[in-house]
Amino acid sequence: MRHDFYAYMDRMKYIKRWQLMRSEREENIMEHSQSVTLLSHALAIIHNEVFGGKADILKTVLYATYHETSEVMTGDLPTPIKYYNRSIHGAYKELEKAACEKMVDMLPQEMQDGIAPYVLADEDSVEYKLVKAADRLSAYIKCLEELRSGNSEFSKAKKSIEEDLRNRNMPEVDYFFEHFIPSFSLTLDELEGF
Repeated sequence: MRHDFYAYMDRMKYIKRWQLMRSEREENIMEHSQSVTLLSHALAIIHNEVFGGKADILKTVLYATYHETSEVMTGDLPTPIKYYNRSIHGAYKELEKAACEKMVDMLPQEMQDGIAPYVLADEDSVEYKLVKAADRLSAYIKCLEELRSGNSEFSKAKKSIEEDLRNRNMPEVDYFFEHFIPSFSLTLDELEGF
């Protein structure tokens, strides 16, 4: 019997982000997911090791890995539309959930219990909150990249995303801003390394 889950997941590389904005470099949801996974891992470590939290790091990383699963069916709905009003946002959340459930159904029965909890994440968990913050951090870093390339199209997005991140009152995010964000505005020659 054929199972289409991974073929669908592989199509993440064809789904573009930032569709309403002119980008110097296009970004797809596959590379975005890798970015969010890396940032989620960092935030979970900061949460636990710097601030004494108890986040499950493996769960955080797997939530991040699968956080865009629904978009292989729905596409990437631009943020201004997704959050235009409560009605649209609520309907889109239901659509995302249905798409995730459909994706889980594409797995062999014996694999579903091992993957479903990460595709259908517990939105009240600390791990999910870390992933959502990492998702916004990834978008913020994209804004910095575009602005560094001279693309002022991302100025307003940078400001609103930073405001959103600061309003989350997450010490992990503040720590990441203090220790890591300044490097994203440097050239390769300015980065410390070899």
